[in-house]
Amino acid sequence: MSLLVVGLSHRTAPVTVLERAALTGDVPVRLLHDAAASATVSEAALLNTCNRIELYADVDKFHAGVAELSQLLAEHSGVDLEELTGHLYVHYEDRAVHHLFSVACGLDSMVVGEGQILGQLRDSLARAQEEHTAGRGLNELFQQALRVGKRAHSETGIDKAGQSLVSFGLELVAAGAGEIAGKRALVVGAGSMSSLAAATLARAGVADLVIANRTRERAERLAATLGARTADFAEVGRVLTEVDLVISCTGSAGVVIAADQVATALAERTATTPLAFLDLAMPRDVDHAVHELPGALLVDLESLSQADAALPGAGDVDAVGSIVADEVAAFGAAQRAARIAPTVVALRAMASEVVGAELARLQARLPDLDERTSAEMAQTVRRVVDKLLHAPTVRVKQLAAEPGGASYAEALRELFDLDPGAVRAVSGTPVALGEQAGPTKQPASGSLAGGAAR
Repeated sequence: MSLLVVGLSHRTAPVTVLERAALTGDVPVRLLHDAAASATVSEAALLNTCNRIELYADVDKFHAGVAELSQLLAEHSGVDLEELTGHLYVHYEDRAVHHLFSVACGLDSMVVGEGQILGQLRDSLARAQEEHTAGRGLNELFQQALRVGKRAHSETGIDKAGQSLVSFGLELVAAGAGEIAGKRALVVGAGSMSSLAAATLARAGVADLVIANRTRERAERLAATLGARTADFAEVGRVLTEVDLVISCTGSAGVVIAADQVATALAERTATTPLAFLDLAMPRDVDHAVHELPGALLVDLESLSQADAALPGAGDVDAVGSIVADEVAAFGAAQRAARIAPTVVALRAMASEVVGAELARLQARLPDLDERTSAEMAQTVRRVVDKLLHAPTVRVKQLAAEPGGASYAEALRELFDLDPGAVRAVSGTPVALGEQAGPTKQPASGSLAGGAAR
């Protein structure tokens, strides 16, 4: 497996670009299928969250893969490739694995240590499985990433100090509009993020909680679990006059709460505290102009990206970094060792065939050999061959686990003139022997320029 990741996130792109590039509706599924259908890609998965879009792919050629995935991201996001290129990053093979494991642990999140990313990774894998774009390689990779993320949270204190975007956003709201407990709140949307927001508000002790969603049934199901009430989506403007806090996170492609709606609500409100909005949607749900309205407080993803998140202690970050490094090394060694296994099996199968053929020839030349002698001779020949093959096959497995170990498998195939078809039959891969998936020397990770890694 030659893993390539091409993406952009809050670390490389401003919110305005992320907002324009946001993949909504059926776009993520179409992007997945187009990526998997590319001539350079055998498997594909998409991690699509409010602050990152990343394509993971098993590619056979590095530069062609980068160019293809970059073009697909531009086409499906609607952002011109030339503009998008300046915000893309590229990671390849071990560095790509390191990036994914770091993401799973929350080290690359806007709020370091937040645990919601694990659910998002799980959803990404499930989608790739449902759409049949992920094969054995990406399945194993993402499953391992999930295990690494869980290990980081169980073995360090990063989850205690880390916060979800909801928690961190509510802290900023509380700093500007007072304590959350006792407030009247409206949650717009009933998806996973909105559900998390509603549950967080319920635990925080809001006095009244209203759920509004385009599909009333989903709002009612969520409200029933939290003891909340519901409102029709068309009633959001009216409900704004009755609440103190609004959290919005829908999948809408346009603004859900307009500035004029908020201005009207502010004029009708009797409360003296600010009308606070926490907009966690990408693209944004709440009109950016609300920032300018007196009496309103808007915290959105741009605000969160500019704020100083409460970071875990340096010791926890270092500990998680060590876990990631160890897991990347172990995963890489296991992957490289797995690549040599079909060659070793094919070698032993060839040796067995040679032994069988020679014993049959001997039996034909010496037909009068008694059964006991014949069996003893056969056992002796097999022991000799096994002993001759034992040391090189054990050693080549050890060497294959090291970086660059694929070359040892190729050398073994050349030395013993192994049948390419035999190795393919064992490995189940259509890749021809001697072909290398991507360049022999691993390119450096980094930003993208002109479709290649700088």
